[in-house]
Amino acid sequence: MHDPHTPQHRSEGIPPLDLETDVLLRELSQLHRTRHETFLYGSEEALQRHTLRTGQLEAEYLRRFPLRQVIAGRTRTGARARDAAARAEAHPE
Repeated sequence: MHDPHTPQHRSEGIPPLDLETDVLLRELSQLHRTRHETFLYGSEEALQRHTLRTGQLEAEYLRRFPLRQVIAGRTRTGARARDAAARAEAHPE
């Protein structure tokens, strides 16, 4: 494992590979919660760092869980079906 007290770790965070799964999930949740605010109000550097860290952690999650659950409604096909159902409900024949 890497030394979490080195300057690199303080500025860039612990390498995703070194995070326990519960910590990885907590970090991802925190990043997802703060994304909108960082996008709207963060400096260019903050936005770049946020984007980089989010990508690193998401890539590590996908590496660990390549067969993660995918909900049909969160796919393009599912979204189209949901839109078609909403249109049909709004304009019944």
